Amino acid sequence: MTELPPGQRERPDFPRFGLTPFAERFPASTDAPRLRVSGDVDTPLELDDAMAGLERVTQVSDFHCVTTWTRRGLEWSGVRFAEFFRRIVVPRVGPAQDATFVVLRAQDGARTSLPLEDLLADDVLLADRLDGAPLPIEHGAPLRLVAPRHYGYKNVKHLDRIEFWRSDAAYRPFGLRFMVHPRARVALEERGQWVPGWLLRRLYRPLIASTVARFERAMAQRRGQ
Repeated sequence: MTELPPGQRERPDFPRFGLTPFAERFPASTDAPRLRVSGDVDTPLELDDAMAGLERVTQVSDFHCVTTWTRRGLEWSGVRFAEFFRRIVVPRVGPAQDATFVVLRAQDGARTSLPLEDLLADDVLLADRLDGAPLPIEHGAPLRLVAPRHYGYKNVKHLDRIEFWRSDAAYRPFGLRFMVHPRARVALEERGQWVPGWLLRRLYRPLIASTVARFERAMAQRRGQ
């Protein structure tokens, strides 16, 4: 088994987790992986099934939360983002050649961004299945990004929009800017900006248990409806 990345601790379970404002937010629809593609493009596109006609793949990878916990050995299934870009985005949407700033938006209002070059890595997926079963609401149904080399806040759940832009000038990350790194690579401990990773570890770790509990309460309330 490989060593954990800097500052991470293994966790045996895989809790629903995120920024606390999203604990009570849920996707409006989970019946199909619908996706809108827009930005600095020739032809914006709406897809009723983002995976139709693309080769499915399955991969096992770890999930690293920026708050320092890691869940090892998750089996994800979906399509490679690179395949989606090559087969769908380039010929049908026509992004500008220099539209390399990619914004990923979710049904629940979450948003994140990554450079196109990072998204084209061979282990980045648009996933709709987890551990052999359809993706549950807790982990992003009906569609989510899986980018194992990046912290969890880049692995947006309930994905429904992808935007390709020439510039990041109009983009505003969700939350405080020091908490959001443009790339958030796990191996380099890019937890945030301007603040060293070791310090963010100390800030985040005491919040894990209460955040897990809040998300669990919200999920239990939803199931009780």
